[in-house]
Amino acid sequence: MLVKQVEMVMAPREPHYVGDGFRVHNFIPSAYGLTMQRMDPFIMLDYGAKFYFPPSPSKAKGVGVHPHRGFETVTVAYKGSVAHHDSSGGGGVIDEGDVQWMTAASGVLHKEYHSEAFSKTGGDFQMVQLWVNLPAKDKMSTPKYQAISNAQIPKIAVPNNGGVIEVIAGDYQGNKGVASTFSPVYLMNAKLNTGGEATFNLPADYNTALIVIEGNVMVNGTEEVPLDHFALFTNVGETFTIKASEKSVVLILSGAPIKEPIASHGPFVMNTRQEIMQAFEDYELGKFGELED
Repeated sequence: MLVKQVEMVMAPREPHYVGDGFRVHNFIPSAYGLTMQRMDPFIMLDYGAKFYFPPSPSKAKGVGVHPHRGFETVTVAYKGSVAHHDSSGGGGVIDEGDVQWMTAASGVLHKEYHSEAFSKTGGDFQMVQLWVNLPAKDKMSTPKYQAISNAQIPKIAVPNNGGVIEVIAGDYQGNKGVASTFSPVYLMNAKLNTGGEATFNLPADYNTALIVIEGNVMVNGTEEVPLDHFALFTNVGETFTIKASEKSVVLILSGAPIKEPIASHGPFVMNTRQEIMQAFEDYELGKFGELED
């Protein structure tokens, strides 16, 4: 098999706030050329690098009620905890190591805040939120919610006490992740000890990238990817290796391009402008359900 090479390593851009509780660096879509089409099916990625939030016991920080249609939101928690509620009845708290996979599909209202427990104590907060597009045939399907605790996530040992690979979606060496997806998606955490080395085999035409959440790694023995940096792979070759220069956590994402037209505006991602206009109309008519702020 051919080696999948790194096309570009990107430093995090200046952070901005989503609501008052999520301090994030945006990688997808961005000025680096990581358009929705280039990264298909991944249409948005906000990375909340580790940041200390002081206690806020009287008011939980976060984002109030807002709508979504046409895609899925995936939140991977590394530090801190988030409470989520949506108008389809989904919700709960995700703690360190957990994953929240919400399928907005035909439309939901939702809100997300620092959990009550985290708001009382404050502390380091670190998360990734990823938007995964839905194929046209599934955009108006019924919303659903997958609460994935860390205990549910398969963990595959890396040789020579190198660490573990957590498989959220897709598979690693025949071990399948627990998340169900509408198109082929791989999402994995490589939690590597110093000197730990893991090899990944992913289809050549899948759009593939990684983010270094903790530590510092070398890819294919030649490309250094430091803390908080994003590495994009070429769409040639299938296999690559990651070696940890120090104890590291790396999020790997890879997905089959859906290759359909993308029309997006704010919280809606559809295939045509007419569908976007319909989404706004349906939202104004209250067809996304009800949710108290």
